[in-house]
Amino acid sequence: MKVFQDFPLQDHNTFKMKVSCRKFIELERPEEIVTLAEQQDLAQPYYILGGGSNVLFTHDYEGTILHPVFQGIETMEEDAQSVTLRVAAGTEWEDLIDHCLEHQYYGLENLTGIPGLVGSAPVQNIGAYGVEVKDCILAVEGYLLPTAEPFRYEAAACQFGYRSSIFKKELSGKCFISHVWFRLSKEPHYTLTYKALTEELAHQQLEPSLENIVRCVRAVRDSKLPNIDEIGCAGSFFQNPVVPEAQATALKSQIPDLVSYPAVNGVKLAAGQLIDKAGWKGYRKDDAGIYPKQALVVVNYGNATPEEIHQLYETVISDVYNKFQITLQPEVNIL
Repeated sequence: MKVFQDFPLQDHNTFKMKVSCRKFIELERPEEIVTLAEQQDLAQPYYILGGGSNVLFTHDYEGTILHPVFQGIETMEEDAQSVTLRVAAGTEWEDLIDHCLEHQYYGLENLTGIPGLVGSAPVQNIGAYGVEVKDCILAVEGYLLPTAEPFRYEAAACQFGYRSSIFKKELSGKCFISHVWFRLSKEPHYTLTYKALTEELAHQQLEPSLENIVRCVRAVRDSKLPNIDEIGCAGSFFQNPVVPEAQATALKSQIPDLVSYPAVNGVKLAAGQLIDKAGWKGYRKDDAGIYPKQALVVVNYGNATPEEIHQLYETVISDVYNKFQITLQPEVNIL
């Protein structure tokens, strides 16, 4: 365990916000959370920070940041059809994707390129190109806070939804995820429902395979999303809204080419299209802007302040509502 006081967070959030926290604790073993609980260091405000790729700090954090750095991928069960992996929370998500590529494990390939750590994946129920991580999660284990009581939730108990889970709702700030269990297929099967992905396969004249899908997903992402090493952002800033079917039908009178998908409770719309149609795609004021290649992405071109980013996304939400009567919700965690 390493403890730092008045710690700068600019290198620990992909938005590159120049903020700090009162205390920053690197956890080198999951059991160290028990030590913190015994020392009553968890009785104060704290936030569990993974790769910092899905958070916007709007000011200095007056509390403790807990940051897992322990890594590892264990094979727990395996047969001819499937494999069960237990992956430590501090493992880079892309390292897990590379592990699956190396061993030919199927299920997570559409999720390549998503920045962050494995422990954050179930919180947000990360998803991309027709796949959600819940489809491959077997269980999540960790510690309830502030008591550090161990827990293990099977997938059915995790209340997974669109960019949501029990860890983002009832257990938000009340648990520390130490490991995620995945059940992956050893037999080829692919999810090719996303138009841009199938078009990229055709463009590169590739047949579906684990390697080719990863290659094409990375190509599509690179064509639409900024390089977080060069431009500050947190990927898709807004959730795609789900509206009643009647509202979606009415909206087509305003937007004839409205992009929509069937959803459990209505119709899912493309937030990026709504932002684009409202005229915000490519907008920039000083160093805060909306990415020109993907209107879902709010960006920091270098020196944008938290206040400038906050004002921009709130203005976009207000304008989209005024034009289309749809309220966009941030996908990013805002502190």
